[in-house]
Amino acid sequence: MKKRASPLSASSPSSVVFSRGRLWLGLQLIIWLSVLACSLALIRIAARSPSLDAAVGEETPLSGGTPKIAFLFLSRSHLPLDFVWHAFFQNAEEEKYSIYVHSEPGFVFDRTTTRSPFFFGRQIPDSIKVIWGESTMIEAERLLLAAALKDPANQRFAFISDSCVPLYNFSYIYNYVISSPKSFVDSFLDKKEGRYSPKMFPTIPRDRWRKGSQRLSGGALGGKQKNMSQLDDELERRTLTYTSWNQSIDAKDKRSWHPKTFEFADASPQHITEIKGINHVYYETEYRTEWCQCNATFVPCFLFARKFSRGAAMRILNDGLVGPFDAGSLFFPDS
Repeated sequence: MKKRASPLSASSPSSVVFSRGRLWLGLQLIIWLSVLACSLALIRIAARSPSLDAAVGEETPLSGGTPKIAFLFLSRSHLPLDFVWHAFFQNAEEEKYSIYVHSEPGFVFDRTTTRSPFFFGRQIPDSIKVIWGESTMIEAERLLLAAALKDPANQRFAFISDSCVPLYNFSYIYNYVISSPKSFVDSFLDKKEGRYSPKMFPTIPRDRWRKGSQRLSGGALGGKQKNMSQLDDELERRTLTYTSWNQSIDAKDKRSWHPKTFEFADASPQHITEIKGINHVYYETEYRTEWCQCNATFVPCFLFARKFSRGAAMRILNDGLVGPFDAGSLFFPDS
């Protein structure tokens, strides 16, 4: 039912209007005086306080220091390919990297558990028991990131598995990663496999569900919360780690989709050169070709590769892939 306007009263209608007008003018005067008083108070507070940017915790850029890449190793226990990474870090400038390792609880990296001094004491203290394919893997990665974020010099973060190897020397990888303002995160639509669970909702809506490799590399995202559409300009939707996936037509193998292991014969100079020559990735579920670029310049897609056996890793080391290697540095003198 529509409300109708009540008829005007016969007794002094102009006096009613006049009274309301004076009341409104009075209210306006009170409001403006209140605003003026508040403004003056705020001005006095601001004059005595730090800047507003400092108060809300604006991000402060790294001043004067050298930005570092934090290498975050996720391992079952020891690092079977520590000799490759020893050669890699042996040819690096110490102020340009940091190392963190998540291993099984209680595992300590020292001269009895690793041949490389670069890993001595690098295990994080609050590690957890990790089960492949479960949420504990995500929690372990979060623990690694939390440890690395304590050092403000860490400006880029690269997750490394215990079967992963570098395809270039430290200098090339450092310049590649540091020069890019974006993060590298493998992300694509998963239309063929029913891995989405309704239990993920509402934390992860179905239309936000993406599949991707477990290895990511790149810069940390900004401190302000952002939705997915705002992150698009800050992400390269690709991984920096090459993986050869099982392409068997056997239905049982196809369901597992485990990465193939590189053996000695697979790590030939020709094969490694072919991997390093890849400059784009095609995502068939999105009909999308991701051309690999860094600051609008076409670059090789992959800086790392997995899954390498010890024999394959030794082959690329002998071929000088990661730089000069001093085998004697892996042997500790008798104490």
